[in-house]
Amino acid sequence: MAEEKQHTVPVLPWMRDPVDVTLFQQLPLDSIPSLHPSLKLALENMGISDFFPVQLAVWQETVGPGNFERDLCINSPTGSGKTLAYALPIVQLLSKRVVKCLRALVVVPTRDLALQVKRVFDAIASPLGLHVGLAVGQSSVADEISQLVHIPENVLGMCYDPEDVSLQFQLGFQSKVDILVATPGRLMDHINTTKGFTLEHLHYLVVDETDRLLREAYQSWLPTVLQLTESNDDDIFQAADSLFHYSVGALRTRRRCGVERGFKDKPYPRLAKMVLSATITQDPGRLVQLNLHHPLFLKAGQMRYRLPENLESYKLICGIKVKPLYLVALLKSLEGEKCIVFTKSVEAAHRLCKLMKCFVDLKIDIKEYSGLQHQRVRSKTLSEFRKGAFQVLVSSDAMTRGIDVEGVRSVINYDMPKYVKTYVHRAGRTARAGHTGRCFTLISEDEVRQFKKLMRKAEASSCPEHTVPSSLIEALQPTYESALQKFKEIFVGTRKKTKD
Repeated sequence: MAEEKQHTVPVLPWMRDPVDVTLFQQLPLDSIPSLHPSLKLALENMGISDFFPVQLAVWQETVGPGNFERDLCINSPTGSGKTLAYALPIVQLLSKRVVKCLRALVVVPTRDLALQVKRVFDAIASPLGLHVGLAVGQSSVADEISQLVHIPENVLGMCYDPEDVSLQFQLGFQSKVDILVATPGRLMDHINTTKGFTLEHLHYLVVDETDRLLREAYQSWLPTVLQLTESNDDDIFQAADSLFHYSVGALRTRRRCGVERGFKDKPYPRLAKMVLSATITQDPGRLVQLNLHHPLFLKAGQMRYRLPENLESYKLICGIKVKPLYLVALLKSLEGEKCIVFTKSVEAAHRLCKLMKCFVDLKIDIKEYSGLQHQRVRSKTLSEFRKGAFQVLVSSDAMTRGIDVEGVRSVINYDMPKYVKTYVHRAGRTARAGHTGRCFTLISEDEVRQFKKLMRKAEASSCPEHTVPSSLIEALQPTYESALQKFKEIFVGTRKKTKD
């Protein structure tokens, strides 16, 4: 009998032998080598007393003996501390900077994640005198520019080519930030149009949620950034000297200001990169776009997809027509826990939230979080959820990437995710930073087999069935039927208004 052909996906050589970060142990701050005293104090003020394994592994390869001689690709579960893993060494390495220039760029896929990352940087960077900027499109471009670049009064209104990076030295433009957290679209806006904005001094590039950022082009942000930061220095110096009669030596001095460390005896540090995700892509065609320098692969365990260590997964089997009823019963049984309910689309999240609010005497505060809402509404909702103003957030997959909300005890998949990546990111909203959490998935009998396959890919050792008391289902049945009728009336009324 002929053997079945095995379909294998090509893997880049450096990904075949990863460093297993699970072999590292948590280490108290007092034992971290070379940790800046002010950085240690800032962490203690945040309630942090130890480095998690992924943070310690990255620290050793950047600040420690690794000396950032290789770019890092980090594959670690959600909630394992990846944001601090890259924020800590960047702040430490920039702590001795003399002149303020944009030296570190962190690119993330969404505004809310960018706001979260900036909060982390602010907490540890400000005590060391470092300034962190944000470019996400939440405010006007003019407001962002005023926060990012100092524009001398003598050049206001002057016609200026923003691609002419060397002219800014003559005109007196100056960065107001050392570190910038940005979404790709707004980053490109500043690169293309903002006077005085330059990546000329960039030392560190972080690509968070790498697989998503590589999958979506975002105005070719990555090749643009790499081109602007990895251009030939001699060409820049020659262009500046010939066009502006500016001293090449002076430009070199200005170019080097604040640079305290080089790489392999080179006069200027290379652009050091860290790329991270809980579900990192292994597609060579996508990874090669990053132009990684002798990359080192840091990975949690041997499985491609890994769930948080303290997560418990459950399946709840019910008929499709009574899913809302079972969801309400499950929420009732959770007794007011803070939880997130995930749906398959923004429209599904909107409909489900509307239906849930039709339940009489539900006594559970529920709000929607989806792409149908304006960014300011989403940000306000997320802020209120963090503060505990309501218990249940019904969301599309807009929240699955990196968003950290303290106290989320349970995640509920109202719609079973199609892909294991989606399950991993959804489940990762709970059981974060060493805490315990649960992930419930509502499925029909027809979806049981598919769900088992998905859980095997997610390295879930077990996924027992969860049941809600039948007495609770029966007690909620009349309320459910009334809610359905009310929802239909609202839906019909909305359609009539739309037609009119």
